[in-house]
Amino acid sequence: MDSGNFKCRAFFDSLKGKSVTFCGIGRSHMPLMALFKSKGAVVSARDRRSLAELGENGEKLQALGISLHLGEAYLQDMDEDIIFRTPGMKYHLPELEEARKRGQAVTSELEVFFDLCPCKTYAVTGSDGKTTTTTLIAEFLKAEGKTVHVGGNIGKPLLPEIEDIAPADCAVAELSSFQLISMKESPQVAVVTNLSPNHLDMHKDMQEYIDAKRNIYLHQNAFSRTVCNSDNEITASFAPEVRGDLWLFSRKEKPSRGVWCDGETIFVNGEEVLKVGDIKIPGWHNVENYMAAIGAVWGDVSPENIRRVAKEFGGVEHRAELVRELDGVKYYNDSIASSPTRTISGTLSLYKEKIILICGGYDKHIPYAPLGPVICEKVKTLILLGATGPKIEEAVKNAANYQEGAPRILRAASMEEAVALAQREAAPGDVVSLSPASAAFDLYPNFEVRGRHFKELVNGL
Repeated sequence: MDSGNFKCRAFFDSLKGKSVTFCGIGRSHMPLMALFKSKGAVVSARDRRSLAELGENGEKLQALGISLHLGEAYLQDMDEDIIFRTPGMKYHLPELEEARKRGQAVTSELEVFFDLCPCKTYAVTGSDGKTTTTTLIAEFLKAEGKTVHVGGNIGKPLLPEIEDIAPADCAVAELSSFQLISMKESPQVAVVTNLSPNHLDMHKDMQEYIDAKRNIYLHQNAFSRTVCNSDNEITASFAPEVRGDLWLFSRKEKPSRGVWCDGETIFVNGEEVLKVGDIKIPGWHNVENYMAAIGAVWGDVSPENIRRVAKEFGGVEHRAELVRELDGVKYYNDSIASSPTRTISGTLSLYKEKIILICGGYDKHIPYAPLGPVICEKVKTLILLGATGPKIEEAVKNAANYQEGAPRILRAASMEEAVALAQREAAPGDVVSLSPASAAFDLYPNFEVRGRHFKELVNGL
């Protein structure tokens, strides 16, 4: 009987008769509530939405006999032993602060997972490139024959499957700043891809955002590994705080320990591992994602398997994903680009010719000025929608390299209209890309729904 499973069993045994409430009824909490109920906990759920707005989830919870606290006052009278907060809920909410003062345990799905996980853990954070890097690490480990559990900010919650995880398996998690802000456990292998202003609508300032990200390595021990981007000023500044084995990756200078690319070849500690030309997915940002992922798995995965994945891996949905070619025009879905830096380092770096760009969405209160000059250089027709549309237009028109009509600027009231305009404007040989540089919440629940809607419309042309 291994200690990992023993720890897990002891935790679930301790739940019997305890009251547990889950704040936020969504993807990560639904399977957990059923699990905790089956372990004998007294489970309740809290959400600002009404029963009608919860739809099927509300009905499922009622059928399980889980009591619901709904509506504007959903956080009142929170006297349960254990409180789970959803990652989208601000850590410093007064109701949660009060609960901590009263001695209640305020935690999250991933915090408990990292505490109980019996196998080796890898985790990735950063402003851009998290999901592709996380997926690459998982693909590398699978190519090596490992049983891999992937979750966190990408896909499914990991805690509901904790009882099925063996010590010889691997767990790979993508972690957002909202998940990391309260973490007091760090993975054995931590990766920070890059950091730039993001989510400043949810964090009180940029420093709180950076400090949240630091939790990915601050609680590591001497046997851990941390992989940081030395070309990014903020992530490079983390190096002195790393307790374990520090690896850097760079396209600018050879790190003393880590991964380097000279423009043609990726080297690990001086050893040639991979030709840039062998990487199937395009863009220098993806070369950096490969460097980060290789740094994370080096020693656990053979160079042969790394090369095999590079040649075969076609990318992650919604990331510069080729949707179709129609009448000589290629349509790409880059819905993941929910910040200006993401659109600049992604879509706007990928194509030799000037493109037709669909841009704009929900306003996260991050600066758009840096986007203007790059759009002027790389875009021939700009189609704007959403709340950030006017901000992007202002950034373009204020750019030093802007000339009247270059780019041509059009406005759309909906994705349907944007796609129709793009088709009308495009000629054979053109590239049309959705790359919003903004979050999706004004028109869609998330970037996946936005991306799929775009793909449906393009496939319907």
